[in-house]
Amino acid sequence: MLPTLPIDFEKIFQDAPVGMCVSQNRVIQVCNEYLSTMFACLSEDLIGQSFQVLYPSAGEFEHTGERIVTAMNALGYYSDERIMKRANNELFWCRVTGRGLLRGDPHAAGIWTFVDLSPTRLLSTKFTPREREISALLVEGKTSKLIARQLDLSPRTVEMHRSKLMRKLNASNSSELVQKLLDAPRAKD
Repeated sequence: MLPTLPIDFEKIFQDAPVGMCVSQNRVIQVCNEYLSTMFACLSEDLIGQSFQVLYPSAGEFEHTGERIVTAMNALGYYSDERIMKRANNELFWCRVTGRGLLRGDPHAAGIWTFVDLSPTRLLSTKFTPREREISALLVEGKTSKLIARQLDLSPRTVEMHRSKLMRKLNASNSSELVQKLLDAPRAKD
């Protein structure tokens, strides 16, 4: 029988193979090195900063914050795949999952993980902030009607943005668009 080693939770947090952080009121309180490396900065550059520095725009930060509250109040956790921004302004697809630590107030305190999806999902087209939001919801399998309701838009407006995305990615239909968003080819080194 192997000896039982003491569990060092700080070391586990710091050495986790995903980006991790703890937040209070959407401000990063502590993060691991993997997270700072993913966002092309140092840990000390993130600690004390609003999550807004990780988003391509202030609007995306606000809209996602609203979705987080709704999901956490209903499910107790939040998870999505979205476009985020590194410190060097490079945009990339990221899977974000979090859990609020204070029931009923999801933003009060939370634990978050971040997985960089860029090795398999390259973002090579310039999208507007609204197109980025709609793209993220499309890859979740949401319909135009659901996206419109979630973003407080008309379904016609969502369809207009979907059409623009289809032209940008040269997709002939909605399922091809989603496939191209999910399986964008990796750039050759």
